[in-house]
Amino acid sequence: MAADDSHAVAFFDLDRTLMEGSSAFQFGRAAYKAGLINRRRLIADGWANLRFRLRGSTDENTHALRDRISRSLEGIRVRDLERLGPDVLAGILPRIYPKMLAIAHEHQDAGRRAYIVTAASHELAEMLAQVLVLDGAIGSQFSAVEDGVYTGRPTGLFIYGREKALAIEQLARREGIDLAASYAYSDSASDLPMLRVVGHPVAVNPDGELLRVAREEGWSVLRFDRLGRRLKALVGLAGAAVAGGVGSAALAARGRGRRLPRAIPGGRRRLGLRLR
Repeated sequence: MAADDSHAVAFFDLDRTLMEGSSAFQFGRAAYKAGLINRRRLIADGWANLRFRLRGSTDENTHALRDRISRSLEGIRVRDLERLGPDVLAGILPRIYPKMLAIAHEHQDAGRRAYIVTAASHELAEMLAQVLVLDGAIGSQFSAVEDGVYTGRPTGLFIYGREKALAIEQLARREGIDLAASYAYSDSASDLPMLRVVGHPVAVNPDGELLRVAREEGWSVLRFDRLGRRLKALVGLAGAAVAGGVGSAALAARGRGRRLPRAIPGGRRRLGLRLR
């Protein structure tokens, strides 16, 4: 272990990086089953999830999602949202990339902490980090709370784009993290600020712009997401399947080794898990 590894962290974006697809859709599905959103909203989120898996995120779409979630939380008890946790995790955990989780654990074994950093809610991110035996999480706060009830007013940092990098820098100052010795993993060009704030950026299932930057700057590139290429070849059929799958879910709800990348020194070199 290098002398400064105890002051280094590996930061992992969630959607399309640590997991296949969108955590927001899994949240929406759980909220539908609990009666917090309607079927129309669930189907719209299903199509949004398909587009996300094909093309990645955009600033406009992601900020619109944050505003919509904030407004939709108005009047909902914090406790009711917390109770969605087990169902949300049941949708996310089967979609975790085994090799990405193994890489996170390799970092820990080399003396570096591993954090999830995501635009998803801070509560969800922390819960997921605990289940995956990671060291912590940074997530968004979507709504202010008064008397245990969400007001619908956005609050705090939205952990996306430059604000994701800002949140990492704030954590580094509080906890004495050496960012030059740290790692960051992401799929999207929207996370370029996060990737550039650390000494060891890694592109995972990169969108076109991130892949271009990674090649120009000599960053490591990992690919786990085979689904995007299959969907691009069969986009019409895939869209119909998603719509049908969402409809089936609504009816069912009834009411509501490869080795580590060379950029990672100090790992045990024991990866060999089969991808989903």
